[in-house]
Amino acid sequence: MKIIQFSHPHRQKHFEFFSQMDQPHLNICAQVEIGTLLDYIRAKRLRFTPSIVYLVSRAANSIPELRQRIRGQQVVEHKAVHPSFTVHTNAEEVFSFCEVQYVEAYTVFAKAALEKMEEMKNQPSFEDEEGRDDYLFLSAIPWINFTSIQHPMHCTPVDSVPRIAWGKFRAADEQTWMPLAVQAHHALVDGIHIGRFFTKMQEMLDQPAAYLR
Repeated sequence: MKIIQFSHPHRQKHFEFFSQMDQPHLNICAQVEIGTLLDYIRAKRLRFTPSIVYLVSRAANSIPELRQRIRGQQVVEHKAVHPSFTVHTNAEEVFSFCEVQYVEAYTVFAKAALEKMEEMKNQPSFEDEEGRDDYLFLSAIPWINFTSIQHPMHCTPVDSVPRIAWGKFRAADEQTWMPLAVQAHHALVDGIHIGRFFTKMQEMLDQPAAYLR
């Protein structure tokens, strides 16, 4: 982890402008094409949830701004951020948080994710580790091909952990599309950074054999 000092005065003004807002988060939702990914994981008999969580985490970790967090008057940048994603449980119709350490090796990550998912189904948790902000909060909403989404967040103290969600698949023109939404603190993350995230995601979705191995 390192402390970020904005060297350009315009970048500092951007940070200060959005930091003073009551609702400083931007949320962008777009459709990504996942047909190649689905074909690949079916052929390799991989599980979808660990695969998409891994790809989202890898894409987010490739964008420095999505690893930055606001702490008081400081901005810190984590070397890596780790997914805390929703899984269905056997306790009513509510979800559990499922935290997994991000590692670049897919097979290691997927094994740990499957083990933690099974544990959370029967021993659900609704708490992330207190004091940590090196998370990515991820949500699956497989019942809806949504076009927008808004996540609940704390305003005091500042919550600068990105939220990323995906939804129900939709077939069109011999392709398969999935909504993917990114919500992030605008003092840290601008549209260009979310654009880079989507570009990286689509690249990996189009070449799953290069990443899910």
